[in-house]
Amino acid sequence: MERLPDALLLIDGEMRPAASGRTFDNLCPWTGEVVGQAADAGPEDVDAAIAAARRAFDETDWSRDHARRFEILSRYQALLHANREKLMTIARVEAGAALGAACLAHVDGALAALDALMGCFKEVVFEEDRGTIEMYGFKSRRLVVREAMGVAGAITPWNVPLYVNIEKVFCGLLAGCTMVLKPAPDTPYMASFMGQLALEAGIPPGVLNVIPSKDPAMAGEMLVTDPRVDLITFTGSTAVGKRIMEKGSATLKRVFLELGGKSANIILEDTPNFAEVVARGMVVMHAGQGCAMATRMLVPKSRYAEACAVLERAYAAFDANWGDFDNPQHVMGPVISKKQLERVKSYIDLGIQEGARLLHGGRVLERGGGFFIEPTCFVDVTNDMRIAREEIFGPVLCVIPFEDDEDAVRIANDSDYGLAGVVHSGDFQRAMAIARRIRAGAISVNGGVMITGDMPFGGYKQSGIGRAWGREGIEEFLEIKVIAYPER
Repeated sequence: MERLPDALLLIDGEMRPAASGRTFDNLCPWTGEVVGQAADAGPEDVDAAIAAARRAFDETDWSRDHARRFEILSRYQALLHANREKLMTIARVEAGAALGAACLAHVDGALAALDALMGCFKEVVFEEDRGTIEMYGFKSRRLVVREAMGVAGAITPWNVPLYVNIEKVFCGLLAGCTMVLKPAPDTPYMASFMGQLALEAGIPPGVLNVIPSKDPAMAGEMLVTDPRVDLITFTGSTAVGKRIMEKGSATLKRVFLELGGKSANIILEDTPNFAEVVARGMVVMHAGQGCAMATRMLVPKSRYAEACAVLERAYAAFDANWGDFDNPQHVMGPVISKKQLERVKSYIDLGIQEGARLLHGGRVLERGGGFFIEPTCFVDVTNDMRIAREEIFGPVLCVIPFEDDEDAVRIANDSDYGLAGVVHSGDFQRAMAIARRIRAGAISVNGGVMITGDMPFGGYKQSGIGRAWGREGIEEFLEIKVIAYPER
């Protein structure tokens, strides 16, 4: 497996090792082998990064010079595109992306989303004239001004690191914030390489800082509790998101969170290509490590046996079509780590204990030291089972039967989560009526693409607060100020 360069810190315009000199191993999910070293940021490094971001915001015109900011970020955008092949290698080696998945969400999807997001910048209104009002015997002219909030701490996950890093870094920087990016310990080099390209693009010292750390909590806790940090944007588990909200309350930080999901894929009995849609509902892309994936398949009782038979054949056929590092058709590889492998296997064991029927898969595979688990499908699942209610974040599909449209909506909404959803029907108006009733932030009807860089993305309920991407994602980083003055 190709070795990656060392992942350095970016602090105040300098790529450097940790102040302590400590490093930690960067492991490849395909082999379990060390493929690089990462600088292990300690408290002194986090403090320096926050201080640099604070100084860059308070003492430069980064937040006010919109044209210059966009020019620099456009160069950054171009450099990311120019380094596509390098980004592909990092995603494959570090994040465990199969080649087909790397060509989709990991890299090409991330770059396409970036292009769409950059196009949204012109839609952001930084100053708006709200006209004149007469009160108290004189006239006042009013302006609504949107200003960058300040220093933003961005805490990102390991599943699609380039995609999420781009979202947070570019939304924050386009708004005029300065940033401290804290990547997951499993994927440090993607963030470090992005820091290197930021310097090449001419991003001023302190505007973007990158602090990989072996400790999964230390740097994040410092960002969340430090009064010099004005905003926290986090993508990850709901449990950690709740802790961030709790810890951030002491300084009344703006916190927005993109958290877990247990999305429903409702396939109605009148779906014209029923068997094809059911087969496409297998949870295999990037080994199921995606928050918006539809991991609950809801099928009508009238066609339930047919759906189970289709899935049995589809999974059997898929067995020979995943796990090859060099096959461009493969979209599934390993899970990220031994810890995640054990977590997924524990849920599979739980599903069997709960009485669900294991239709396919369920085994951990011995493949050269990597973290591989079979694509897995449970049928005869009820929505009160833990495998149907908790986010597994692995290649595990739960199939649940429903009676009618009302029952399908009830089951879909009977969840702590509300990130995404899918509806298929031969009757467009029927599908749209159901989509409007699902309590989730993004719904695909009959295959519509619901997650793009120019559209807001986020969840209801315990799937999060706030929106990423699109104009709305940039505006999350802005404060609103009213300025009024006597009209002359």
